[in-house]
Parts: sequence; structure tokens; C-alpha cells
Amino acid sequence: VQLQASGGGLVQAGGSLRLSCAASGRTFSRTAIGWFRQAPGKEREFVAAINWGGDRTYYADSVKGRFTISRDNAKNTGYLQMNSLKPEDTAVYYCAATEKIIYSSVAYYRSGAYEYWGQGTQVTVSS
Repeated sequence: VQLQASGGGLVQAGGSLRLSCAASGRTFSRTAIGWFRQAPGKEREFVAAINWGGDRTYYADSVKGRFTISRDNAKNTGYLQMNSLKPEDTAVYYCAATEKIIYSSVAYYRSGAYEYWGQGTQVTVSS
């Protein structure tokens, strides 16, 4: 699976952006998708994830209620809708995918659960 993230940009605090993660190759519909982010000088952190069926979603506490993860298997694309953006959301955002069966919901939060990664897309939120 090859992943291509897009949709980042510069936005004012309170604004919105929608990130896309376009996948090619193999069976996208059978992959779980995760979004992670990394701010300068900080470690990569979990943002959100969705299972392959799209009926289970997981969010970091810092984005819960503001971000929404979704997927369109017909288009081989995952999305991260980001609303009410804050300056602390500024980071490079990465999408990731795994074809492995995830038995524990805790695993969705771990970067090591994902074997495919896209290049990052920069999100900058100005105050």
C-alpha cells in the first residue's frame, strides 16, 4: 500500500482543514488507517484512527470533539476533518495504514501497529 497525504496548509486559529490520505495498491478496504502528527522538537503522537470497516474510530483526547476521521473505500481515500484548529495543532501530519488484524483497540494508538506510512503534510495554525 502506498499512501499520499495532502490537504495541509496555513490556517488561522478557529479555522478548518481537511486532510486526505490517498492509497494505491493492494487492498485498501482491508486496512486500518491512522493519523499521527509531529511538531518540531516533539515526538510523533497519535491523532486518530479508523478500522477497516469504518465503524470504529479512535481519537487522542487533545482532538476529540474537534477532529473527525473517516474513509471512503470506493475512492481508496481516508480523511481527517479538522475543525476549531488551535496553534498547538501545528505539526506535520502523517497518515498510516496496516493490513494486520488488530485485536486490541489499544493497538490503534501505537505507531508500531502500522506498516505503511505516507509522507507528511504540514499544518500550520496561526494565532
